Amino acid sequence: MAENGTGSSSPITYDDFQKVDIRAGTIVKAEPFPEARRPAIKLWVDFGDPIGIRKSSAQITAYYQPDRLIGRQVVAVTNFPPRQIGKFMSEVLVLGVPSDTGEVVLLSPDQPVPNGGRMY
Repeated sequence: MAENGTGSSSPITYDDFQKVDIRAGTIVKAEPFPEARRPAIKLWVDFGDPIGIRKSSAQITAYYQPDRLIGRQVVAVTNFPPRQIGKFMSEVLVLGVPSDTGEVVLLSPDQPVPNGGRMY
């Protein structure tokens, strides 16, 4: 994406923003993903009705262990097309930001919210 000279991406319209479906969900299952090219964890995230449980592969092994992720709320883009990662189909993109060392830190609500709540 092009920079606009102020350190941020090019401006978009509100209609552009509305096209990205970002929702809160709760991790209900997490497993190591040793077959991935880069260390990753398989996640199953519950977005409630009507979306349900969707899978994601996330390169979050620096700060997170699979068993400690269960019950954690995260935010994810839910309207990207599924992407095959090895033998695993990733259906959503769980969002994070880089730490000062470049490792992924998950984005999550700071208060409990209903699964499936859409970001606005």
